[in-house]
Amino acid sequence: MLFKYKAVDDRGINKEGEIDAPNRDMAISGLQRRGLVVISIKEEGENKSIFSMSLFERVSTKNIVILSRQISTLFEAQVSALKAFNLLATNTENKLLARKLTTIGDDLQAGVSISGALSKHPDIFSNFYVNMVRVGEETGKLNQTFLHLSEYLDRQYALTSKTRNALIYPAFVIGTFFVVMTLMFVVVIPKLSAIILDSGQTVPLYTKIVIAISDFFVNYGFLALIFLVLLGVWVWRLSSTAKGKIYIDGMRLSMPVIGNLYKTLYLSRITDNLETMLSAGVPIVRAIDITAEVVDSLVYKELLKEVADGIKSGLVLSATFEKHKEEIPSIMVQMIKVGEETGALGSILKTLAEFYKREVDDAIDTLVGLIEPVMIVVLGLGVGVLLVSVLMPIYNLAGGIS
Repeated sequence: MLFKYKAVDDRGINKEGEIDAPNRDMAISGLQRRGLVVISIKEEGENKSIFSMSLFERVSTKNIVILSRQISTLFEAQVSALKAFNLLATNTENKLLARKLTTIGDDLQAGVSISGALSKHPDIFSNFYVNMVRVGEETGKLNQTFLHLSEYLDRQYALTSKTRNALIYPAFVIGTFFVVMTLMFVVVIPKLSAIILDSGQTVPLYTKIVIAISDFFVNYGFLALIFLVLLGVWVWRLSSTAKGKIYIDGMRLSMPVIGNLYKTLYLSRITDNLETMLSAGVPIVRAIDITAEVVDSLVYKELLKEVADGIKSGLVLSATFEKHKEEIPSIMVQMIKVGEETGALGSILKTLAEFYKREVDDAIDTLVGLIEPVMIVVLGLGVGVLLVSVLMPIYNLAGGIS
């Protein structure tokens, strides 16, 4: 159970935070062992309204980037870990992060290591982050570790944000297209088709097709909407299963243009992760296992698990990657092989990470540059065809009357 507490330390300073314990009594005992006098303590979730603002609190990647840089600066200035986290807890604007940092400070005061304290908050500090900090503790280079983490997270944040934003625009245009077409079929076409059919004139084939589609939307649109909702629920339930997630992830990677973008993004993330962890002294098998957890693709996660098993059996990294020719390009395999032979695997991975980052940037720019005119043309043609299909017969009717 998670308990929120208010307490006073031996210097009379007020403390607020959270503590994880099996029950209230053990939570109080744990706080007392830290030298705190408990003022109030309650289980997380007690007396909370459904409108509680804590439901909307979150810690963004940008918050963690800034936090890591601040910790690195404080450590470089020889500020103790306990003082650094308490100082940051009182100065951060994010209330959720402030509470977490206060709890971490309390754990540090109780003798818990920094990595151990961070590991209690997996919703904010990933397995990758915690393991990097643990290596920093073992090597005595915590300030450099936090600096590397901030730079790494900043790169990943910028790359992921750019990819997401690039896909939002086409999604918006496609959504707008379908909304406009639906309104045309449901509102505009039925009124115009009534005039055409009442005139008794010969209706062209393409106009009949448009009118038939319009009639379907008017008479059976609700059923079509129900079908789409059920389809969405089915896809959602499919995506909640392991096999379904792998299937959907594989479909995403096999898409003509977007699939290549995602593939390049994952390769950039893999090489960047491995370079960051290997340069920090993390064993290669452990680095691959952690990368598999944060790559955000089940296809590549399974691939990396197989790679880790291959290395455990005595194979080198390039040999295990070479078995996955569809997911891992040959140029990446060859460059890793050169890095292994020359003892410069870290620098090769860094070069690959920068290369794939540029590839992602170029792919996004190309995608946006292509989608914008294509979508505008398609939208214009779609609306134009509909209008011509119904306006031409009406024009002919008006000409016949005159």
